Amino acid sequence: MMLLQAVQEAAKPETIGLGSLILAGGWLMIPLALLSAITIFIFFERFWMIRQASGKTDAGFMAKIRDLIYEGKTEQAIQYCRARRSPVARMIEKGIMNLGRSKADIQASIENVANLEVSRLESGLPFLATTAGGAPMIGFLGTVLGMVQAFMDMAAAGGSVDLSILASGMYTAMITTVGGLVVGIPAYFGYNFLVARIEKLVFQMEANTIAFMDIVTAGENPLAGGNFINR
Repeated sequence: MMLLQAVQEAAKPETIGLGSLILAGGWLMIPLALLSAITIFIFFERFWMIRQASGKTDAGFMAKIRDLIYEGKTEQAIQYCRARRSPVARMIEKGIMNLGRSKADIQASIENVANLEVSRLESGLPFLATTAGGAPMIGFLGTVLGMVQAFMDMAAAGGSVDLSILASGMYTAMITTVGGLVVGIPAYFGYNFLVARIEKLVFQMEANTIAFMDIVTAGENPLAGGNFINR
């Protein structure tokens, strides 16, 4: 009975811990680990910033701005925008500050602020895109280097080639490929997720810009009961 148990235990496959598996990948696992840590930080930092930027503009924002402008309370409208501290509010604030100028100048000032806001929101996203493409390439490089080392060990062994030497070298080489994919795939999906959120916010910014320009147009049209923008 004891002999049978000993044979069964000897037949069990040897398991390798996660830490040992990572160390077996070699020095290329270090840059992959750094890329993974930076990717996680950038994703959650950008996600929080985009979420904050999207949630600070309520549905009645433009209605309040329209009422204040119609009443000639431009200074209060500016203060109302500053209290919101969102990309949309900063755009509209710039537009209000340029009331009295031509519509082309007002729209240009709003678009300049919009470009700055979008650029600020997209900060860090190029790193995610680079990691999504670069991490698997680093992993593939580790695989190639590992395979070269495995065949060099086979050549050094001469005629007495042990399959365990080749198998060990191959699984060690494949670890870096797995590591590269583990880093690259989340970076790829995270990048596209954040880009989609930014595009949604950009659409919101464009809609509010159109609504503000409609207010300006109505204010410059006496037939529409306006003619209050320049007073």
